[in-house]
Amino acid sequence: MEKYVYIGVILFALSYPLAQSFERRIRYSTKWYALFPAILITAFVFIVWDYWFTKIGVWEFNPRYVLGLFYLGLPLEEWLFFLVVPFASVFIYEVLIYFFPKDYFLPFGKPFVYILVPFLIGLGLLHLDKWYTSVNFLFGAAVLLIHFLVFNDRYLGRFLFAYLVHLIPFMLCNGVLTGGLTEEPVVIYNNSENLGIRIWTVPIEDSIYSMSLLLMNISIFESIRSRRNNSSSKMFKKL
Repeated sequence: MEKYVYIGVILFALSYPLAQSFERRIRYSTKWYALFPAILITAFVFIVWDYWFTKIGVWEFNPRYVLGLFYLGLPLEEWLFFLVVPFASVFIYEVLIYFFPKDYFLPFGKPFVYILVPFLIGLGLLHLDKWYTSVNFLFGAAVLLIHFLVFNDRYLGRFLFAYLVHLIPFMLCNGVLTGGLTEEPVVIYNNSENLGIRIWTVPIEDSIYSMSLLLMNISIFESIRSRRNNSSSKMFKKL
């Protein structure tokens, strides 16, 4: 049964969002036209990153807890991770928009960017000897800055709310993958390539990694949705 641990985490993350995708209030399935391109584009970036880091020994996967199906050195479960986790995370984003129509976190959007971007750049440059820390923090700063330059703070409040909420299931799932409930970690991190600071068993860098993953998906998702809405609006005016 050990070999089903990683796939079990993936199925757990997918189960509720998928089951609720056709729920009449959220209507998540009607947004898949924008969601799936966002997931695939973002997944490509993160899989290239994942492949590279696996190749240079920043992390590795414990064969004890995976099905044993590998492609480009990555287990099947890792490929599915970049499809399922964004699917579930953007679901949280959409649910929060529905149940909390007011954008409570909007006032914190710009300060979040102004503080976090230089902070991440500083830490990234300070720890260039640690691959995961430096690349992760610099990439996170770039994703956040590009989003802000393109959208200003239009979606930042919504993103912040979703990010904070999604950290709960994200840390739970990552806790399992990093050895929180198993004899050995499913994903084995090379601690010489990170700060060595952990929340439960999860490296602190993962919180920024998940931020970049979620924000990239939301950026592309909202961009596609906005273009479609604008096109529909122009067609309606012509009629």
